[in-house]
Order: sequence, then structure tokens, then C-alpha cells
Amino acid sequence: MSNDQVKNTQEKTAQSKVIAVVNQKGGVGKTTTAINLAAALAAEGLKILLIDVDPQANTTGGLGVARQKDSEEQRLSIYDAILGANTLAEAAMETRVPNLTLVPGSKNLIGANLELVQQKRREFRLREALEPVRNEYAFTILDCPPALDLLTLNSLVASDGLLVPLQAEYFALEGISELMGTLDRVVHAFNPKLALEGVLLTMYDDRTNLSQQVTENLKSFFGDKLFATTIPRNIRLAEAPSHGLPVSMYDPKSRGADAYRDLALELLRNNKVISPAQKLRDEHAAEMERLVAERAVEAAKKKKKRWPFSADDPIRVVP
Repeated sequence: MSNDQVKNTQEKTAQSKVIAVVNQKGGVGKTTTAINLAAALAAEGLKILLIDVDPQANTTGGLGVARQKDSEEQRLSIYDAILGANTLAEAAMETRVPNLTLVPGSKNLIGANLELVQQKRREFRLREALEPVRNEYAFTILDCPPALDLLTLNSLVASDGLLVPLQAEYFALEGISELMGTLDRVVHAFNPKLALEGVLLTMYDDRTNLSQQVTENLKSFFGDKLFATTIPRNIRLAEAPSHGLPVSMYDPKSRGADAYRDLALELLRNNKVISPAQKLRDEHAAEMERLVAERAVEAAKKKKKRWPFSADDPIRVVP
């Protein structure tokens, strides 16, 4: 897809959207979702920005960006942008995924919570760093730390929506109430436009009674905010980060790749965004319908030519 096509699509998008992938509980597929959802959206021809706000920097490593040793010159990261030493644009880097730009994480983020305490407008630092570039991208995905700390608060204040990955288990339901309480407090204190984008069931096995029961409970509580797409347990999905690739490039035909492709399409439908890839699919479908209709007309004409007499014509016997 050409750069002009991507540019035109961005101009048609009313406003770019920032989505924080957040859950204070670890091990729920948060980083896996951030990487693979961003890659799936980029595959639709949309310019995507992925920001690694987690001090573990697993999103950065999962896209093939090697961890740095202390003896090496440190590359710019989201840490520098939040603290104001550099701009976010200066820290951004291209990835092997077309249309996907990464702002890498850094272990220095571990100390950022303490450093931010003394800063003015400490809750708004990420939003202010992101503001100059956010309209260059259709979606910005934030991978948040597995904690409700100042880094996560910065992500919530900078975001338009929250995407909450959740395992279908009992303890996950207990943690979600605390997260929803935090969402309400952030809305009232810092970011009135923040809303729940959706809850995503990960590592899902619909064969178990527990999974089905948890799903029903979540449906009754969240309604249409529970994504119809679920992410299954999938070995290819687990292997992909070790190769520095999203699953859509590591094994495009795997169940994991299909699931995140479906999630990206569901997210676009929910936001009424028509991607360049969707536009091409619609045009192709319309062209196929036209060709089928033309062939049906031609087949009907040939059938008439094949037998020129009607059933009512008298049969003449030639002696």
C-alpha cells in the first residue's frame, strides 16, 4: 500500500485515537495484545504508533529491538520523552512491520515514578509529549505497566480509551472492579473523555465450564463492551516474541494471528473507521458481484440461443 493511500486515509479519519492496554494484574496477555493488535491494525494500511510504557520493555523486545547493556550508549526511549529531555518524535523508531512505529521502553522507567513525584503536572507528562505527533497516526497503542502507578496514571490521562485484557478466571473478576474504580477517578479528576474501549478475553478455552461462566458474567456486566473476539491459547502466539515478530508475520495462518486480525477489524468497526485494506476488500467484493451478475446474464442469453423454438410451436414432420 502506497504512502499516499495511507495519508489519504488519515485525512478522512476524524480524529486519531489513543488506547491504553491496561490491567494491574500481570500475565494476562497485555503485552501480547499491545504488539499484535498494533501489528494487525498496521496491516490494514493504517499508521500506528506503539508506545512501551512498561519498565520491563517486553513490547520493545517483542518487536526485535535488542536490550541494551549498561556499557552501551543508551538509545532514546519513552523515559526521555516523559521527563522532557527529548521529544517523543526523537525517540520513535521504525519497525520491521510496515506502518508501525515504536517508541521503545527502558529500564530507566523503574525510577520514573520517583522522579515524576517532584514534577509539575506530573500526571500530564505523557499526554503533553504525545500531543505534537498523535494526529500523525490513526491509532496510538500504549502498553502499560502491570501496576496502578504514576506511569499507568500518565497513560490513562493521555488516552481516549482503555482496552482491558482479562483471563476467564475467578480472580480476574476481582481485579477488574479495582481498575474500573481507578477509571472513574481519572475521569473525574484528569481526563473526562476517557472511556472503556472494551474488555478482551485472552488465553481463552471455550471448552471449560469456568470460561463459559466467566464470559456470561462479563457479558451481563459490560454488555457490548465485551469484545466478541476472544484470544485462544496458541503456541505460535507464545513463540513469536522470541523471534522479534508479531504473530501475523511469524505465522500468518495460526489461530493467534486470525484472532488478533479479527480483534483489529472489530475495533475498526466499533470506531467506524474504514481502513485502506477494507476499502480494497469492499471494492473487490463489489467487482466480483458485478462479474457474477454479468456472467449470469450471458449464460441466460446463450441458453436462449441454444434452443430457438418455443414449447408451443407445432412440430412439423417432413415426409
